[in-house]
Amino acid sequence: MKDMLVRLIGLPDCSELESTLLKKEKIVFRRAIAPEKYLVAEWVMEHFGAYWKSEVEVTFSRQPVSVWLAQRGNNILGFACYESTARNFFGPTGTLEAERGKGIGKILLIKSLQSLREMGYAYAIIGGVGPAEFYEKTVDAKIIEGSEVSIYENLIRKS
Repeated sequence: MKDMLVRLIGLPDCSELESTLLKKEKIVFRRAIAPEKYLVAEWVMEHFGAYWKSEVEVTFSRQPVSVWLAQRGNNILGFACYESTARNFFGPTGTLEAERGKGIGKILLIKSLQSLREMGYAYAIIGGVGPAEFYEKTVDAKIIEGSEVSIYENLIRKS
């Protein structure tokens, strides 16, 4: 998997989509806060696995916490991290399969990238991209040639 580069100046506006999802689906988008760490980490473990759980846990050591959530009532629907594995990196991110296709991932991506822009970055890296087309279409991200060898190259794996 390759990394992608995204320009943070001129990100698309997601406020209309966010407002629609709040009205129609009762979905709220917000940063996680410290008391939720164990709940968010357990949810990510259950739906996305141990590696992403580890990355999410790191986001709770940041101030402000560097994970965005989508929730309906007391239920987490999706999450998006930034600056968890490396500075200026976006990811991991995930949405419950049953909730995909509504724009949740798009909003979480844009909010995370806006947070990176607010930190002073002009560009961000999306690490180890799976759905490159989504990032190209949503935020005009570009593949970084030669990035097949990434920070995840020597990741210790469970035998």
